[in-house]
Amino acid sequence: MDEDPRPKSFRDKCDAFRTMAWNTFESKPMSHWILLTLSSLAMLVAFPASSLLSRVYYSDGGKSKWIISWVAVAGWPIPALVLIPTYFVLGTFPTPLTLKLVSSYVVLGFLTAADNLMYAYGYAYLPASTASLLGSTSLIFCALFGYLLVKNKINALTVNAIILITAAMAIIALDSDSDRYGYVTDRQYALGFMWNILGSLLHGLIFALSELVFIKLLGRRSFHVVLEQQVMVSLFGFVFTTIGLIVNDDFRGMSSEATTFRGGKSSYISVLVWGVVTFQLGVLGGTAVLFLASTVLAGVLNSIRVPLTSIAAVILLNDPMSGFKILSLVITFWGFGSYIYGNYPQSKDSS
Repeated sequence: MDEDPRPKSFRDKCDAFRTMAWNTFESKPMSHWILLTLSSLAMLVAFPASSLLSRVYYSDGGKSKWIISWVAVAGWPIPALVLIPTYFVLGTFPTPLTLKLVSSYVVLGFLTAADNLMYAYGYAYLPASTASLLGSTSLIFCALFGYLLVKNKINALTVNAIILITAAMAIIALDSDSDRYGYVTDRQYALGFMWNILGSLLHGLIFALSELVFIKLLGRRSFHVVLEQQVMVSLFGFVFTTIGLIVNDDFRGMSSEATTFRGGKSSYISVLVWGVVTFQLGVLGGTAVLFLASTVLAGVLNSIRVPLTSIAAVILLNDPMSGFKILSLVITFWGFGSYIYGNYPQSKDSS
């Protein structure tokens, strides 16, 4: 029988979407959805917290870009402590370290170290709300690199989202005078803006390459491969960043920073330690979402945390929030909605 040529009503579309969502839910065990929920919450809570802590580090007296980059990967033993027991509880074995796999870990570790350094420049010179809004461009690069490397689809609504988010970033650039700190020069603001965008580009590439490693080298065999990848990538990122710290002689600078830090040494240590913990939880959540779902969902969640960070920065850090920045936030929301609507209903067609 031929399909009904009449256009479907809004109610019919809602019913079809509800049926598709229920079928998707039933296709996976409950443990999958529990892990995916926890991983998504980790991204949406830990990443904004780590962003705010990075801004607190600079606003309260921190100076080094390398130290805050090092904090982002210094917590690599945290997922290792979670990983080791899984070998005994789940009865799994460590993934053999082939040359290709080790090379991928080294490359991802280097890119992660570079990405963290780029974002450090952004948080050094920009308000946390502005830096997080600029970070929403990672959705654009997740879509592009996901298409090029993992063959994820790009449709008209994805292109629309890219245009909207690009327009939102242009509004921020044109309104730069309204949120610039008094001690930040024009050159520093421009550098922070540029490095933040480049960091978002690299972030999108890392997401796509991580999913490619799962598909080509690790497979979606068991959740322990998520932990293995995070441990190894963070370890190599830690090595590269530590070399940068040593060359820049910033280890010795930690003691002098602690003495002049607002709130004293205890406050300084707290900011760095909580930065270590929250960043690792955020990365673990992001890597888990890649494993359990796809680059698409990871990109969407990574972008949803942007308005969360912006709102928290305004409330907790008294970040400036001009009318143009609010307009940019609204347009960014519009872009997110377009991206989500354009990507998730397509799974209905592909099923």
